[in-house]
Parts: sequence; structure tokens; C-alpha cells
Amino acid sequence: MSFPTIKIGSLLLETPLLLSPLAGYTNLPFRLVIREIGSIGLCTTDLVNARSLIERNHKAIKLIETRAADQPMAVQLFGSVASEMSEAAKICEQSGAASVDVNMGCPVRKVCQVGGGSAMMTEWQKTAQLVKGMVDAVKIPVTCKMRLGWDDDNITAPDLARALEEVGVAAIVVHGRTRQQGFDGQVKLAGIRKVVEAVKSIPIIGNGDVTTPEAAKKMIDSTGCAGVSVGRGAFYNPWIFAHTWHYLNTGELLPEPGFDERLRVMTRHLDLMIEVFGEGVGCRMFRKVGPWYAKHVGPASFFNKKVVMLMTRTEFDEIVAGYRQWRAQFLDSNGALLPRFAAAPIGMNFSESSTVQEMQATPGDEDGEGIPAVAKRSSIPVPSGPNELW
Repeated sequence: MSFPTIKIGSLLLETPLLLSPLAGYTNLPFRLVIREIGSIGLCTTDLVNARSLIERNHKAIKLIETRAADQPMAVQLFGSVASEMSEAAKICEQSGAASVDVNMGCPVRKVCQVGGGSAMMTEWQKTAQLVKGMVDAVKIPVTCKMRLGWDDDNITAPDLARALEEVGVAAIVVHGRTRQQGFDGQVKLAGIRKVVEAVKSIPIIGNGDVTTPEAAKKMIDSTGCAGVSVGRGAFYNPWIFAHTWHYLNTGELLPEPGFDERLRVMTRHLDLMIEVFGEGVGCRMFRKVGPWYAKHVGPASFFNKKVVMLMTRTEFDEIVAGYRQWRAQFLDSNGALLPRFAAAPIGMNFSESSTVQEMQATPGDEDGEGIPAVAKRSSIPVPSGPNELW
């Protein structure tokens, strides 16, 4: 069987799988890593402040940096002033973006207090007019990402979706939680399905807690959405798009990448960080990236304690060499990780499905010494607001 792909305005995507914005993480190096693994339809930048872009803030300009291998790429804009959002959309178009996405889903207070993010869902008619101005200002497709509503008593997504379709929005991504939920509780598949039913022809993309190929298929089957957009799940597992696309087309689950493959991709990620940001900044930024790769390879306290102090590329090679030697104690005679040291599986957290455990923290502190806080995290930290650069 062949799973259908989707068209967003003039863009015909190779797959119906999208990378969602994740502040501080979905920068150019990570997007390139995802694309090299394959099966991604559209990647979106970190959340970008429209006013900062107009003012040519160097950090905002860096956020929308792209290259030929990073296409098609969408820039996600945050703002509530119509003229600024339209002007920022023009800058994105001139800078090589294939589409522009309007953030209506960010739940953090700093964004909502100034009328952006989820606050845009409380005055949906005004929001629709703001977006119409953006649609009229550029030739590339304009899309929107929203939540189900402000809270359970104010589910505005279906009405807003209809209004946005009428003013020319090319597609809508719906996170299956309300603003009140933040990133807690379960994703409501029925809520996403109501948005799908509310529009006439534009694709609705589901989002929220898609961390496995099975979860992606469950969301598509339960809601009728045209595809899925993955944020934190992609950072937990950069192979999720390739594995999901294979699963949607064949029903077969591919095996998890082995230690050497994970190490290869992690090293490539660091090299791209250094290429884009320079060795000093790239290595410092990688300190919060390395431990996430290590969560899937079993015991990693040796690696984690050293990578969070990474300063140079040469030092990284030394850390990896030492880690390989240290990790040998947890392997069997064939070099495979002993089952009792394997990481727990990632599962779904949907309100219409049975649930299994969420993303697990790294296996215990094997050598009795403290492991860094970043390695103990069981989920990507939610930022306090839009960050031009972490």
C-alpha cells in the first residue's frame, strides 16, 4: 500500500510528516540531521519574534537561516500586531522560506500576555483578519498552528479553523491540548477530529505526543487528519520520521538504531552545530543535546557527566573513546547491551487509547556518582517564552 502525502498550498510534500517548532532545539543543524535520516515532509524553525525579525536582530536572523538541503522549510512567527506579522512574513519569503506558520498554540504566559500564542484563539475573528493580511502579503503558503482552545470551556479551534480557511490559510496544525493544559495531561484525539470535520478542503495536521510510529498512525486513524507534526518526539528519536513513513506504508516496524548508528548521527549533529554556530557556541549548545541521544543506549553516566562540559570537537572524540571502554561492562560476550540495562520504551498518551510509560529518564547512576540534571530529565523542558537563541 502507498500512504497519501499532502499538498499545502503550492507545496507538494514528499511525506505527510512534519517537524514542529521546538524552541531552542529545531535549529538548522537539527533540521539537517532530520533531513539526512529521511522521510520528512516539512521542517519548521524555532519560534521567531516578528518584531525582532523586522528590526534585523542578529539572533532572529540566525533562527531563519537555511540552505538548499533544508528545503522545504517553514518559519514560525510569533506576534499580535497585524502590520508586523505581514512585514515579517515578507522577510521570511525573501530569505528562502517555503512557507510561513503563525503560532497560535504557545501556552507560555510571556507569549499570551502580549496577545500572541494561544491568546490568539480567544479573539478568533480578529486573528483571522491578521492572518488574512499575511496571506495577501506573500506568495508562499501561510499556515497556522493552534491548540484546541484556551481551556475546556472555551474550545475555539473548529470555529477558528473555519475562519482561517476562509481567509486563505493553506493548512492548520492542531495540538490536541488546551492552553490551560500546557504540556500536561492527555492529548484529546476527539478534539483534533472536530477540527478536521470543521474545514472544507485544507489539510489538518495532528500534533501532540507523537513519539512512535504507532502513535502517529493512531492519531491519523482516529482523527482523519492528513498527517502529523512531531516536536519533542523527534528530539527524543530523530529516526521517528523515517520509521513512521515506513510503518504507514508497510505496516512493518523497523528495528531501533544500534549504538554505532546513534553515535554516528550524534556526531553528525555536533559537527553541524560547529559548522553553523562555530566551535565554542556549537559545543556549548550541544551540552543539552548529547544526553538525549545517550538516553537510548543504556548506561551513560560516564558520557553524560563529561558531555555537559564539552568545549571542543577534539574533546568530544576523547569522551566517546572513553565511553566505549566504560560501556563494555554492560555488554554481553557478543557486544550487545544486556537486556536489564535497556531503556524503557516510549509510549502513547492519548485520551482514546491505552497508555504505556512515557519517555523514561536515563537508567540509574551506575557508578554511584551524581549525573547531571539534563541527563535526568524525562521530557524536553518547556521554555518561558520565545527564545531567539538558547
